[in-house]
Amino acid sequence: MKNLDIKWIYLITLSIIWGSSFILIKKSLEGLNPYQVGALRTIFTGLLLFAAGFSSLKSIKREKWKWIAISGFLGSFFPAFFFAIAETEIDSAIASILNSLVPLNTILLGFAVFRIASNLKQILGVIIGFIGTAILILEGADLNPNQNYLFAGFILVSTLMYAANVNIIKRYLQDVKPIAIATGNYVFIIIPALIVLVFSQFFEAETFAKPDFVSSIIYVLVLSIFGTAIAKVLFNKLVQISTPVFASSVTYIMPIVALIWGLLDNESFNVIQLFAAGLILSGVYLANKNKT
Repeated sequence: MKNLDIKWIYLITLSIIWGSSFILIKKSLEGLNPYQVGALRTIFTGLLLFAAGFSSLKSIKREKWKWIAISGFLGSFFPAFFFAIAETEIDSAIASILNSLVPLNTILLGFAVFRIASNLKQILGVIIGFIGTAILILEGADLNPNQNYLFAGFILVSTLMYAANVNIIKRYLQDVKPIAIATGNYVFIIIPALIVLVFSQFFEAETFAKPDFVSSIIYVLVLSIFGTAIAKVLFNKLVQISTPVFASSVTYIMPIVALIWGLLDNESFNVIQLFAAGLILSGVYLANKNKT
């Protein structure tokens, strides 16, 4: 099978997994605070990756380790906390929609910092997708006037981190195995996550006594296995077999999945948002048309 076919399979699979992650974060917050969710997600994922890919670490060359570390903090550590903090005020579907800024930031950072070329068709596709995202954001604000959109700043910062991470993987870690990148990331971030967990009041009796504590732990575990551990490996592979812009386009399809979950969880959704979702998909198609 050609990379053209394989990369679309990776893209759709990641869209479903990551599109479902936002509702899992929301459910996790019912019995845990955002710092506990971020820390547990990082710790669970790290343990899973160590079990599956620890042997792959020896294949990483010494000069690659600094980029592995930077990738870990930008692509996993800080976003795990920032998204959880944001979703204390913003619906899960809206969080996913804001995350759609990643492809735009990937192009801007790729061109300005990493000198990775993007053509006019890619830029136009991202702009169309961004317009669809803007419509979704504005419509979401109208439907949810009581939400504090200052917390959207945490997601916006995360999109910049994700964009930088995509370009780092493409430019500096192209020849490193995806499982090695993912496992190496957590070599650096699992200890800081443990420190955060200790200071997050997780080990106090009040935390364990919450009625939703057990279910929240289960949600975080599912999020860690699928939304982080497995997805990280798939995403690293996708970046290597495609382009940074194509890989980050996963964030265009994710909102559709997240909106479906949000609707099932009684979050608001209307026809205008459906139209905006169509624009987003059109942007993905245009940005990647005739690209291998």
